[in-house]
Amino acid sequence: MAATPMVRKWSNLRIHHAHRHPQVRNINEIQPLTFGQRVADRFANVMGSWTFIIIQTVILAFWVMINVFAYVWRWDPYPFILLNLALSFQAAYAAPIIMMSQNRQAAKDRLAAENDYMINIKAEEEVKAIMLHLEQQDEMMIDILHHLETQHKEMLDRLAPPNGASE
Repeated sequence: MAATPMVRKWSNLRIHHAHRHPQVRNINEIQPLTFGQRVADRFANVMGSWTFIIIQTVILAFWVMINVFAYVWRWDPYPFILLNLALSFQAAYAAPIIMMSQNRQAAKDRLAAENDYMINIKAEEEVKAIMLHLEQQDEMMIDILHHLETQHKEMLDRLAPPNGASE
């Protein structure tokens, strides 16, 4: 059976969707971490935990109690200069290492934001394509309805008795 003019029309107008946008990327797999970055991240995770705070608090309290209440062996008597030196040493190294981890995380966050933007653009393109396809389907359905109405009218005209004929 040969295609009708309407079928040919809609076959020619048919939308073939093409993906014209970059593939979605996994931010965690874009660039592998160096040894230093892994160490900085682990260090920041440990120092930023309640476990570290509690252990450090217990050690400091123990240090102070021993040096306040010990009568024989006080290695760091009040004002705890050795303890201050140790804490200053810890802070001098901890701050830059934590900042390295934060800077790397900020760069990763920027990549994630850019990736989210690209995904939003992709989603918008896909929604536009779907809407265009739905509009085309609406037009096709209206054409089909008009075609059916025309055929229906033709059939009714054929079945109707001629104007001058009696029943």
